[in-house]
Amino acid sequence: MEFETKCLHAGYQPGNGEPRVLPITQSTTYTYGSTEEIGKLFDLEEAGYFYTRLANPTTGAVEEKIAALEGGVGALCTASGQAATFYALLNILETGDHLISSSYIYGGTYNLFAHTFRKMGIEVTFVDQDASQAELLQAARPNTKAIFGETIANPAIKVLDQEKFAAVAKKLAIPFIIDNTFATPYFCRPFEFGADIVVHSTTKYLDGHAVQTGGVIVDGGTFDWNNGKFPQLSEPDETYHGIVYTEKFGNAAYITKARVQLMRDLGAAPAPQNSFLLNLGMETLPVRMDRHYQNALAVAEFLTKQPAVKQVYYPGLKTDENYSLAQKYVPNGLCGVISVEFAAGKKAAAKWLDTLKLVSLEVHVADIRTCALHPATSTHRQLTDEELLQAGISPGLVRLSCGIENVNDILADLQQAFDKLEG
Repeated sequence: MEFETKCLHAGYQPGNGEPRVLPITQSTTYTYGSTEEIGKLFDLEEAGYFYTRLANPTTGAVEEKIAALEGGVGALCTASGQAATFYALLNILETGDHLISSSYIYGGTYNLFAHTFRKMGIEVTFVDQDASQAELLQAARPNTKAIFGETIANPAIKVLDQEKFAAVAKKLAIPFIIDNTFATPYFCRPFEFGADIVVHSTTKYLDGHAVQTGGVIVDGGTFDWNNGKFPQLSEPDETYHGIVYTEKFGNAAYITKARVQLMRDLGAAPAPQNSFLLNLGMETLPVRMDRHYQNALAVAEFLTKQPAVKQVYYPGLKTDENYSLAQKYVPNGLCGVISVEFAAGKKAAAKWLDTLKLVSLEVHVADIRTCALHPATSTHRQLTDEELLQAGISPGLVRLSCGIENVNDILADLQQAFDKLEG
């Protein structure tokens, strides 16, 4: 099936007389005819449902759909995007390990890496993603276990050179983990450029309607976990009677372990209702993403002509420093998110935001409705001034997420805000 068709049909195929729309299995538990059957489920001898924290038919259908869209061997949905990133890395990192990450990442992810991971004994080195391959390799240590980046950085809107990061990962024999939230698999499939694990905040474009919070981890199924660096996967797990994930589950070892160990122990599972809503959103993903991109490109061009604007960050513009990378990795479209730097700094940015009418001032992004935010005082508020600059965030930076309204209405609202700024 082509991508648009997968969005509608992958993951759930109704049988004769069954519901056409994916049903909500609103149950925490499932019944069986014998203790032996349940025992086989707990020993991972058979697949099935026994408790919704680990698996649920509605969520399972959504996981299959996302795996199909990204081209992976399996997926695990979580209660939030933050949980997905946390699980994706904790699945292979332990106390004493080291992670390399681009500094151009979402503020919540930065805090997770820089502070919470440190408390867990996991060290993180933040690097400039525009550095050369040789410079990135210099950040590696003997205990480095993964390298992380975002397809399109939030909120710097910088495009990651995925093949460069994948080459670094290959030389170090570690997985390349990437957050593909902003591009979505419609505009970019990172496995095709060498990524090993993909994560999403499904709260954003995959849902698209701001009605559910969720995340997902997708396993590409191509990394060799038997290279001696990942005993969590290649040596016996005593909590499952000595199962070795790589032996029993093959190229699905990573995603199976994430489910049966991390989800079992930490429990950030999505509600079936949320999975239903996520699926509903994904059915229109291609239509929405095309409109988001068209609107954003028109808005970005409009913003470049405003005297109050110092810089517009949107790689769809030919003048953007990341334009060539965008043509390589996301040639058919980017996302609806633009970052705008005001020449007069924080005060001008705040005044402009406060006078918007159609555009909502809210702590969200990648919604069907246009919204805006001041990252330095909200999503990235916990970062120091130095950390903000490393993440590409200045005091006058505004993140504008273009929705799917008629673009003329969006432009009219932005213009009236600029008029008040000049008045």
